[in-house]
Amino acid sequence: MTGKFYEDLDIGAHYRHSTGRTVSEADNVLFSALTMNPQALHLNADYAEKTQFGQRIVNGIFTFGLVVGLSVADLTDGTIVANLSYEKVNHPKPVFHGDTIYAETDVLDKRESRSNPATGIVRLKQIGRNQQGEIVIELERSVLFLKRPADAAL
Repeated sequence: MTGKFYEDLDIGAHYRHSTGRTVSEADNVLFSALTMNPQALHLNADYAEKTQFGQRIVNGIFTFGLVVGLSVADLTDGTIVANLSYEKVNHPKPVFHGDTIYAETDVLDKRESRSNPATGIVRLKQIGRNQQGEIVIELERSVLFLKRPADAAL
């Protein structure tokens, strides 16, 4: 497990996740097909060429999932029970085929669970940036983290 336990996460901590991921045309087309999203901006090059973007844009839900996924190894691998909510999702710039996405996470808040003493709730802000450093997505999510077991090594 590479994830962090509830106790390991300090309010105000900032994590820059080192793994980036280049988004391909196949990623975008397959994801759109799997999610039954026929939006021409994602799938029709001729149509998209005539829009303000000048080319197809990557499905925003794919970008959302990618940014969350890029944080797993550093934060949540084996140490969460569930994602509880996603809020304040913004896409200030589009993602295009060939863009490389990087993620970073800030710990905004945390509290112990009222119903399960073995867990705590942590609110995270996650940001995705393209290879130019431009923000392409921002979101907040609340995550139910496991607390460190009493017999676990520090």
